[in-house]
Amino acid sequence: MKIHEYQGKEVLKRYGVPVPRGQVAKTAGEAERIARELGTKVTVIKAQIHAGGRGKAGGVKLAKSPDEARQIAEHMLGMTLVTQQTGPEGKKVLQLLVEEGLEIERELYLGMVIDRAVARVVVMASAQGGMEIEEVAARDPDAILKVYVDPAVGLMPFQANQIAFGLGFDGPTVKSCAKFVRNLYTAFVACDASLAEINPLVVTKDGGVLALDAKINLDDNALYRHPEYADLRDLNEEDPLETEAAKNGLSYIKLDGEVGCMVNGAGLAMATMDLIQLAGSMPANFLDVGGTAGADRVAAAFRILMSDSHVRAVLVNIFGGIVRCDRVANGIIEAMKTVRVNVPVVVRLQGTNAAEARQVLQTADFPFQVADELAEAAQKVVAALRK
Repeated sequence: MKIHEYQGKEVLKRYGVPVPRGQVAKTAGEAERIARELGTKVTVIKAQIHAGGRGKAGGVKLAKSPDEARQIAEHMLGMTLVTQQTGPEGKKVLQLLVEEGLEIERELYLGMVIDRAVARVVVMASAQGGMEIEEVAARDPDAILKVYVDPAVGLMPFQANQIAFGLGFDGPTVKSCAKFVRNLYTAFVACDASLAEINPLVVTKDGGVLALDAKINLDDNALYRHPEYADLRDLNEEDPLETEAAKNGLSYIKLDGEVGCMVNGAGLAMATMDLIQLAGSMPANFLDVGGTAGADRVAAAFRILMSDSHVRAVLVNIFGGIVRCDRVANGIIEAMKTVRVNVPVVVRLQGTNAAEARQVLQTADFPFQVADELAEAAQKVVAALRK
């Protein structure tokens, strides 16, 4: 679950991570009021969207007066911001973060993420802050310091000091940086975060160490432990189809292709997507209906697929292990009675009672194309596109 920068900073403040003073504004008048209350020579106006690269796209501006803050806000609110992470459709700006300007001495990078290969949190730090960490890694991999944290003992003081020294801190600022790293790790674990990225981490001219930016992602699987995070979710930033899928217990991710996929099991879904590409087309989505694949779920899946104007054919690939294939076939037919499907549908069912299921589909009123093997199903769905 992604949250906005201002929300991430509110979370970090609760764990003692220093952040600039600021408030969120939804109108130009609020932006002017906040800038006036901050009382600094310069205020920073930041568009709040779930994507990085805002500065290059015009989503971060400096205002030298409250009046200028209002003017910038009037221009920025309602604009569609297009960055490398939003895609060409961009994101509409509906709120702004208005923060105090700081006298910055240095810009650094600090991030935490779970490395699943070693089942540990890895702390990544670089003296080259203020730019995409991927660019730094590609250009100079040695510029990134990595420290792995044993979950049994947590981040040790010597590791926090190692990061501080690795970033070039000396004197009293080593203590400030090490404390910042320890508090960020505490927040990361306590919040069940999957990502915490501070880019840039800044050192001010008076020696302060602050999170000038903050990108926090929360682990969806742990949200049941944090009911308070429900208020942080911004549905305006999420794909409506993905939101609808979540309501129906479906795992759905929209992609750029033209073949709608309906599969049970993440591994089978990935294999299905690969074979669609091998057959000469592209998948329009990742959609896992789960192990039951009942009529209600199948109907919800078809509604979602038919809501995507890019879908020109559908491939249903279900493995009947716990659930019998003939029941899945009947569920598909029942679902078609409630959803208008106007594209070719290729169905491949394998497992328990697969032969009976194929017979059910072949005698149905809807002109299903039935396949025995996955490669055959992929070829059939791509051929249906070409007609």
